[in-house]
Amino acid sequence: MEPIVWEWVNFLVRWLHVITAIAWIGSSFYFIHLDLSLRRRDGLPPGVAGEAWQVHGGGFYNMMKYTVAPPELPEKLTWFKWEAYATWLSGFALLSVLYYHGAALYMIDPAVLDIPWWGAVLLSLGALGLGWHGYDRLCKSPLGKDDVKLAAAGFVFLVLVAWGLSHLFSGRAAMLHVGALIGTMMSANVFRIIIPNQTKAVAAMKAGQVPDPALGKQAKQRSLHNNYLTLPVVFLMISNHYPLAFGTRYSWVIVAVVLVVGAVIRHFFNSRHAGKPTPWWTWAVATAGVAVIVGLSAAGTRTESAAAPARVELAQVEFAQVEEVVLSRCSMCHAAQPVWEGIGAPPRGVTLDSAEAISRHAPQIRVWAALSDAMPPGNVTGITPEERRLLAAWTDQLPR
Repeated sequence: MEPIVWEWVNFLVRWLHVITAIAWIGSSFYFIHLDLSLRRRDGLPPGVAGEAWQVHGGGFYNMMKYTVAPPELPEKLTWFKWEAYATWLSGFALLSVLYYHGAALYMIDPAVLDIPWWGAVLLSLGALGLGWHGYDRLCKSPLGKDDVKLAAAGFVFLVLVAWGLSHLFSGRAAMLHVGALIGTMMSANVFRIIIPNQTKAVAAMKAGQVPDPALGKQAKQRSLHNNYLTLPVVFLMISNHYPLAFGTRYSWVIVAVVLVVGAVIRHFFNSRHAGKPTPWWTWAVATAGVAVIVGLSAAGTRTESAAAPARVELAQVEFAQVEEVVLSRCSMCHAAQPVWEGIGAPPRGVTLDSAEAISRHAPQIRVWAALSDAMPPGNVTGITPEERRLLAAWTDQLPR
């Protein structure tokens, strides 16, 4: 019964995380759109940077933004923070339920770094904490005075983190942790910078003082970072379902390209919201980036020697050879009644415990175990590069 209960805990926590992420991303996108669509006109109240008229749900809205703060605060003020907090808390809960609880299966790859489960958990916590600290130091350094230089430094920082994590964790966990770090940075921006700065501004107003404009400027910079990082973090968080993203040799380079693709797509929409000339070039960059990602995903598995081809020409592969590999490396989980501890049902409903089932699932075997090293997770059954090449050659020989 325990695997069934744990599976439902996993599912419900994931559902909660998706719900809270939708709420946070939705409010973030809306306010970025609102901020960029504000327009100045004669007759606006003192201190108002601009206004925007909007229509939704059968009603009209007149939105105005004060550069620092209004002359006096209304009795009720809505704070947008709980979406960010709930997204991070539910995400960390999901990380604990799935990855920390199953660290031996999902986080550790002995071919990369052979460590105990608790070592992997400590590395994960350290990466999240130190990663946020490094990013925050960058923002508060002299680079923080120039948005372009700071963005370039932040990009290099995240790519180095992706490369480093690829030498600590399995491919699945490495890419997921880059996303978790970015999510931590975004949530901490709200918790440590944006909301505290707004709280200081409110306190100053209540004391009859003029709020420091630098507080709003710093908060806006972090909010802009959150906006441009949203699309990459969504890609990274769903990457664990797509082995050609995380289970191939250049997965950390794929992270770098995704950061660029996500940023230029957001730039397109931000420019449109601001009424600037439409930067159609961004879609050419995004398309080229996706093509690069697809090409990188075909470079072979992470465990394959960089000097060796990902696939080699073999003589006609006998099915008996394939069956022996699959039954010995995969069927302990992918069986009608899995024998691997903690797994109550075959993952994704895929069974590989018979010749007929192996043949039926040849496309999945090709993607998950031949072109990538996503399966077995963390290579817990010790499949060899030669066996992966055998599976690749077999699937190459099948009729398309």
